[in-house]
Amino acid sequence: MWRRTIPILIVFVVGSVLIVAEFIPHKPFGGLGEDFSLYFDIIAVFAFLLGGGNLCRVHISKVAKKKKDWEFSIVTLIGFLVMLAAGLFKINNPMGMQGDVSASGSLFANLYDSIFTPLQGTMYALLAFFVASASYRAFRAKNIDATILLTAAFIILLGRTPAPSLIANGIVGSWPGFLHWIADIFRFVPVLTDWIMDVPNLAGQRAIIIGIALGVISMALRLILGVERTYLGSDK
Repeated sequence: MWRRTIPILIVFVVGSVLIVAEFIPHKPFGGLGEDFSLYFDIIAVFAFLLGGGNLCRVHISKVAKKKKDWEFSIVTLIGFLVMLAAGLFKINNPMGMQGDVSASGSLFANLYDSIFTPLQGTMYALLAFFVASASYRAFRAKNIDATILLTAAFIILLGRTPAPSLIANGIVGSWPGFLHWIADIFRFVPVLTDWIMDVPNLAGQRAIIIGIALGVISMALRLILGVERTYLGSDK
């Protein structure tokens, strides 16, 4: 019974204290939020140690048993240990052991900038093709809603490029004066793009943010009151 009751009591006390500290910013409640943040940072350090140990245990076991794609586990272990040593011992850090771990010129910063950042850029570049494929399927004009979405997307894509201004200037320089109304339409595209982003798009974003906030409040109350107990391993 205590294995379930004590965690529920801890969640109830901590959650209640943080709510009181937020709405009563005076002593003795005013500094409780910062104190709990420090406790969280201390606990997070041990969580990092457990996470690193678990990563090594899983991948060493995979390599030892020659499971599928065990070669990638060797790369993972080497990358983890090299970055850990570079950051822990601050190798080639121009400011020594007292300097920032990500100081310019250190081995940690060089590895991060030379390996991790290009790999991250490559991953996002590959994701661009999947985004383009998903956009093509979503923007097909199958009904009125999809047609509105397709039209708005086309206007925004066109308005975020210099194409409308170039086309308008080209029309003014090459076509007769009575066709300048077409140039005025292209000049209006960036204005329409800003309106779509500032009015309908911003309203939708705020609606989503309000919905997320209500969901977070609901989940927090369920946790504090002990209704939500799935973090204990069971909802009973």
